[in-house]
Amino acid sequence: QVQLVESGGALVQPGGSLRLSCAVSGIIFHNYDMGWFRQAPGKQRERVAAIFPGGFSTYKDGVRGRFFISGDNTGNTVYLQMDRLQPDDTAVYYCNAVGEQGTYWGQGTQVTVSS
Repeated sequence: QVQLVESGGALVQPGGSLRLSCAVSGIIFHNYDMGWFRQAPGKQRERVAAIFPGGFSTYKDGVRGRFFISGDNTGNTVYLQMDRLQPDDTAVYYCNAVGEQGTYWGQGTQVTVSS
């Protein structure tokens, strides 16, 4: 059974930092396209960062230079380091895996940026 479990969401002040974790089980994440998506109230879900087999990564305009996606092969965990957070970053953040076995989503973790 494939599971993606996000953690690390919290309330943080503007300018602060958070690190989100996505614990992956049932698949080996570095064989999959791994992404972090977010969905704010009333808005469509959007991809903010992705990392691909081989290590290439991409970022949404607006987060490039502030967010960093990485993977820990030992722990089969994907991370999203988020720095200089802004109120517009407030959303539920989801982990996503796409590969030969299918597409998988986590349950999401809430990030709120507010003073």
